[in-house]
Amino acid sequence: MRIKDGFLLRETAGKFIVLPLGGELDLGSLITLNETGAFLWRLMETETTKEALVEALLAEYDVEKARAEADLEALLAKMSAAGILEA
Repeated sequence: MRIKDGFLLRETAGKFIVLPLGGELDLGSLITLNETGAFLWRLMETETTKEALVEALLAEYDVEKARAEADLEALLAKMSAAGILEA
């Protein structure tokens, strides 16, 4: 999986915002990410797997594997619903 072309992550005033490139910008559908979400976004800019993302979370943050997996699933569901991910 990876981030589809046409989306950009920007940091503005300490917040991470996902912006679609081209087309009209719907401010009601903007996606914001926390620092961990932005960390995962950067990893997903190239092809990766869920397993690799979980391992990266475990290496970078003090988190239990079950929590990392659950939080990752929640983020992937949010991104998938927004049409940001390629399978």
